[in-house]
Amino acid sequence: MRILHTESSVGWGGQEIRVLDESAGLIARGHTVAIAAPAEAQISLAAPKRGIPYYPAPIFNRNFRALRGLRAVISEFRPDVVVTHSSTDSWITALATGFGRAIPVVRVRHLGAPVRSSATTRFIYKTVPRLVVGTGNAVCEMLIRNAALDPSRVFSIPTGTDTEKFAPCDRVQARSGGPFSAADKVVGIVATLRRGKGVPVLLAAATKPGLRDVKLLIVGDGFQLEPLKKEAAELGIADRVHFTGRQEDVTGFLNMMDVFVLPALVDEGVPQAMSQAMASGLPVVTTPSGAITELVRDGETGLFTPRGDAEALAAAIKRVLEDKELAKRMGAAARAHIEAGYTRKKMLDDMEMVLARAVERR
Repeated sequence: MRILHTESSVGWGGQEIRVLDESAGLIARGHTVAIAAPAEAQISLAAPKRGIPYYPAPIFNRNFRALRGLRAVISEFRPDVVVTHSSTDSWITALATGFGRAIPVVRVRHLGAPVRSSATTRFIYKTVPRLVVGTGNAVCEMLIRNAALDPSRVFSIPTGTDTEKFAPCDRVQARSGGPFSAADKVVGIVATLRRGKGVPVLLAAATKPGLRDVKLLIVGDGFQLEPLKKEAAELGIADRVHFTGRQEDVTGFLNMMDVFVLPALVDEGVPQAMSQAMASGLPVVTTPSGAITELVRDGETGLFTPRGDAEALAAAIKRVLEDKELAKRMGAAARAHIEAGYTRKKMLDDMEMVLARAVERR
């Protein structure tokens, strides 16, 4: 198949990483894959480094220039199917493909946040795409409900994890030469630092009496990075918080952690970093937000706490750190859960099937 991904987002996060991983994986399987995105987009800089063909397309805004640019890419690349990932590129692709009639379109919804129940939502999710992919069952159920979709046209395909790359590792060795000693209790998060990830709640939890000897490892970049550094200083915990900024490879940082925490304040899809942490054998503490409830089984692979509740978050983290048998059992169960249904191979198998089905229905 000739597969063209469109992405209008210029930022960086799990969505963009998934597009790159999926593209590279399908290229390795013999498909011809390319990405069309604005020249200033982060994914545009990353694609060539991964050996993924890239076409500059001014699709950040909905205008005639964007439409002409995408039509030119389609004319040159001649895809069998176009896969859209964000709102703006989905609208431009709708026009560039004759509302999905000239070339089949597959729409992927990465976010767990609800879409509006409206005529425009139904157009972009129901009328144009042949098939729709959500990154978790909760995302799919929301789309079926709000966009009035036929469930037979909607597929849940969580982002898959490379279980060879992300695997349990000796923490003492992982911390050697790093910012933490073998005896430190390290609680961490890997995320694009925006409000919905709930990192301020984690900082507040670190001030509670039960966590005063805990170190925090915050891996990632985003518009909240500098405000979070300032907040850590104001809370008097700056000496216990290690910010790494953006990292291309997070395996080493995950291997330094004792517990992975994602105090999400909004509905998520299946968080890529959490899957990687679980594959690495880490117990997790999080909130029951969106498709996280499919990934984490409370008391088995991790612990749930209420959104925004720093006291409850601190208590859950303290419980995992102090109960080594519980941490070990949850870490092993987390790894097994990822191996059973959230691998990179399964993601590629499922996406390959969906894309082939969309082309067959042409």
